[in-house]
Amino acid sequence: MGINKKLLVVVTGLIICIAAVWICESIQGEETKYEVRPQIETIPEYKTDATRAIDAYERLMDRYMNIIETNLTRSNNDIKNISQNLNSITEKLASIDIKLTEISKRITNIEKKCGTEPPAETSAEKICPAAKQKKNEKVLSQQ
Repeated sequence: MGINKKLLVVVTGLIICIAAVWICESIQGEETKYEVRPQIETIPEYKTDATRAIDAYERLMDRYMNIIETNLTRSNNDIKNISQNLNSITEKLASIDIKLTEISKRITNIEKKCGTEPPAETSAEKICPAAKQKKNEKVLSQQ
């Protein structure tokens, strides 16, 4: 039995070795796939002093342009307000001129009824004949 035992141990060892080789071949025979996801981190760009100065200047100019744009829109609104105010002032002056012309007509009628002479030309009418002409045109247009 000594030989049989040795033979049995050798055969069992041989079977274990064959099984180990067969298991290793089946493990190595399978192809494994790995998924690789690259994570690339960028390094910030190196900036020289001149580049920083240029960037600062560009930001400054952008701010300046924005300020100019807002001021232009404000000034356009101010111009509209001024023109509206001028229009209202012009209308008021025109109504005052009409009322003064009516008063002048009344005074002229009163002078005619009383028989007095009309006053001599005013100094403004002597200096500016256009003012006298304008006054006469208004008087004529209202009659």
